Amino acid sequence: MLELLALVAPENLGTARAIAFSAFVSVVLVLLALDLGVFHRHAHTVSMKEALGWTALWICLALVFNVGLYFLYEHHVLGLGQGVPVLGSPGETRLVQGAEAAKTFFAAYVLEKSLSMDNIFVIAVVFTSLGIPSQFQHRVLFWGIVGALVMRGAMIVAGTALINHVSWIVYVFGGVLILTAIKMALIRESAQDPAASRVIGAMKRLIPLTDRFEGQKFFTRIDGKRFATPLFAALVLVEFTDLVFAIDSIPAVFSITADPFIVFTSNVMAILGLRSLYFCLASMITKFRYLKPALIVVLAFAGVKMCLVHTPLKVPMDVSLFVILGVLGLGVASSLIADRVWAASPEPEGEGGGG
Repeated sequence: MLELLALVAPENLGTARAIAFSAFVSVVLVLLALDLGVFHRHAHTVSMKEALGWTALWICLALVFNVGLYFLYEHHVLGLGQGVPVLGSPGETRLVQGAEAAKTFFAAYVLEKSLSMDNIFVIAVVFTSLGIPSQFQHRVLFWGIVGALVMRGAMIVAGTALINHVSWIVYVFGGVLILTAIKMALIRESAQDPAASRVIGAMKRLIPLTDRFEGQKFFTRIDGKRFATPLFAALVLVEFTDLVFAIDSIPAVFSITADPFIVFTSNVMAILGLRSLYFCLASMITKFRYLKPALIVVLAFAGVKMCLVHTPLKVPMDVSLFVILGVLGLGVASSLIADRVWAASPEPEGEGGGG
């Protein structure tokens, strides 16, 4: 069967890849339908145990998919691995084998998963500011993820087209990543986001908002008039937040590879686990105090890597994977060690503590 699927003529590569994308999206839609329609049909507060279980499940699915990706690229099933665009060289393509594809997907997945950590903090601020009850947060995140998949799919298509036709766009993407790293280093996070306030203000001009919850409904009727509930306001802000973060994360993953299938699938697999990861980390995200500096270093590295693509200093994939895993691992480990040290240190005596 693999041999038959691998016999794809160059002129049929587009059709074959469309089949590969369609098959992947179909599986994702089935997983999402099972998630909302079966496992989370009724509103409830997601416990830490449940969140950890789902997080482990989504990570395992990503790893299993990566194993499958190895065989698909090794045998070039549906043309995967054939005619892969070369970053910074429009019109030039190359052949990618299974081992390289698996390493590339893993690096892109880890990068996207790590960048979503910062997204989790903002989502927590959105839910807190709007007073969204914990039992309704999963529904908002579910539909937020669906919208994010559509938006990121469109952005990846646009990014792929630019990469394949405009050689200097790599410098633009690299510059965006470097500027983002500088912005993250200089600007402190705030619980009040002026941009979010402007989004809510724009919503109020388009549709009336009520502060009353109607179960899991996004809209309700009051005296015969249609109103959006706080859940819909939270959904719009979650989508807006993902759009802002996608502007950084899409160029970041293009610094790893210009293969649209790996770019798309790594993004999707990382986003699918964002909901359960949120319930795991939202209450203790501040404990990872050195994760943000690690993300800043990774983003700066990705930006510099893109800017060096046409030079003899071009960074190989193995080096990229080592740097991403090493820097992020160091950030997480340092955070955990610092948290334990500070927790064990004696508290300073208060001014009125003397007898």
